[in-house]
Amino acid sequence: MATETLGTIPCEECEKRLDANNEPMQREREEAQTRGQTSDAKELLTLINDAMEYGPQQAGVKLEYVNGISVWEAMPVYRHQRKTLDMQISLLDNAAPNGCGCHPIADVTILFPDGSYKRPDIAVYCTEPADQDRSVTELPEAVIEIISAGYEKKDTEVSLPFYLAQGIPDIVLFNPETNRVSHYHDGQIEECDSPVKLTFACGCRVTV
Repeated sequence: MATETLGTIPCEECEKRLDANNEPMQREREEAQTRGQTSDAKELLTLINDAMEYGPQQAGVKLEYVNGISVWEAMPVYRHQRKTLDMQISLLDNAAPNGCGCHPIADVTILFPDGSYKRPDIAVYCTEPADQDRSVTELPEAVIEIISAGYEKKDTEVSLPFYLAQGIPDIVLFNPETNRVSHYHDGQIEECDSPVKLTFACGCRVTV
């Protein structure tokens, strides 16, 4: 059978030449797509940062970004806020004897090294973070999370493993519904009923 031709070039050879001519264009399209994806990622992170800093209160939600996943819960109720304030006062009244300032900061946005954004109910710092209008980048000595009804998994299945992976020395989960306190430190867990006095590795003491 005679080979079909396109002009004077066999079709098979023509296809090879077309593919060769298209290779630079294909590479350019792929590079443009990569640049676009990188640009989109940077734009997304900017939007996330702005949303973390300014948007949640307006939307009536508490927003976090953990391991590439957006996590949210409704704004806290009075009991939650009352417990938060009580623990902040307790920390301030029981400053560490070793010189740790025991600064308890509520609901501050923290930017972690992996790019995650978290807003612990209370973050405890020995030295007060820099006064700025953006996310805090210093990691806390301890975090306390007060579990909200209906959002238990957020703290037990998302927040807890994340804090452990980030190496936070002391992590406290308090469930007002069950009155149970879970204190994670030094590779172990202590379970007890509230009220209980806890001492953190940094020397700070708190009544939960």
